[in-house]
Amino acid sequence: MSALTLINARLGADATALETLYVEDGRFVSAPGAGAEILDLQGKLLLPGLVETHIHLDKACIMQRCQLSEGTLAEAIAQTRSAKAEFTEADVYQRGAQVLDKAIIQGTTHMRTHVEIDPQIGLTGFNAVRRLQADYAWAISLEICVFPQEGLLNNPGTEALLCEALALGAEVLGGCPYTDAAPDAQIRRLFELAVAFDRDLDFHLDFDLNPEGMTIGEVIRCTHQHGWGGRVTIGHVTKLSTLPRETLLAVAQSLAEAGVQVTCLPSTDLFLTGREHFHNRPRGLAPLQHLHACGVTCSLSTNNIGNPFTPYGDASLVRQANLFANVSQLATEAELLRCLSWVSSESARLLRLPDYGLTPGCRADFIVFDAPSPAAVVAEISPPLMGYKAGRKTFERAQARLFKP
Repeated sequence: MSALTLINARLGADATALETLYVEDGRFVSAPGAGAEILDLQGKLLLPGLVETHIHLDKACIMQRCQLSEGTLAEAIAQTRSAKAEFTEADVYQRGAQVLDKAIIQGTTHMRTHVEIDPQIGLTGFNAVRRLQADYAWAISLEICVFPQEGLLNNPGTEALLCEALALGAEVLGGCPYTDAAPDAQIRRLFELAVAFDRDLDFHLDFDLNPEGMTIGEVIRCTHQHGWGGRVTIGHVTKLSTLPRETLLAVAQSLAEAGVQVTCLPSTDLFLTGREHFHNRPRGLAPLQHLHACGVTCSLSTNNIGNPFTPYGDASLVRQANLFANVSQLATEAELLRCLSWVSSESARLLRLPDYGLTPGCRADFIVFDAPSPAAVVAEISPPLMGYKAGRKTFERAQARLFKP
């Protein structure tokens, strides 16, 4: 691979500190390589590529096939189940590619996608996403999490298909306990499978605004039991937003001690929850700022695009960070930087990416912004101007121009 030297790059808020970075063989190095191409960033802001920790490529972009009337989680599951009956491998591939194209030009360089596995769809979605994984490796590292959206213990044949997908190379095992009559039993069985296949776990968990019936305690218990700390993520957990401060902080401390990580999905969580309230409608987002303060690794992510779970979206993680900051009333520079970390460095930590960053040895996955500071990227929803994967340019966006009279 060719060498690249980046000059006049800003790595932080100091507009006067311009840095030079070197890339060779797809990684940052400490000295320039022979015959390196020079890229003059002219003082623009350089950040590591963004990290999407939770998205569903297989059921994206299907709104035109669905009838949305109630906007509830139950309706979203039912409508998607109906649409899924017509999915083909080519169809899943084409819709997933639409989302990947969007994500790449929004600065995402690593992604974990959840893929539904059940007797109805079989491995159709998984096979399509595996093809996407190979075909898009030039621009994005794609990690596949297979999970039982339609239930595990209540849905005979699902476990065998999950095991087949894991044997074929699915990197992560997911769960959806609220779809089974015995949610805790699903959690226990998935931990057993994760240990058997040596896979990380990623659960859709506690997704409503009723503080009763939380299953987070069973996830914490099983994480301790199997020594799976740092390898378990729970997504949504909107029930946490209903807890009083003292109770929440106690749960947060337990999560941190167990090594259970949390992903918030702002667009979906805001769209689906709180519909039973006419006035004083709750916000319904996992309170990442309090979890983070207690030592929990957190991330923000997209979840769905163009389906009954989330009827809109452009795959911009910066937009998700801004949405969370806005709804959670976070506005200081430190708070905005934390929101940015939840789509970048903290997300990379959650996915256990060993070579993330801008220092020598790290993979040369980076993006460039015309923004005065990293905090301003979130505050202004700045679009990235260009991106690189392993030192190779993957996209470029022309800057808008004003034609003043």
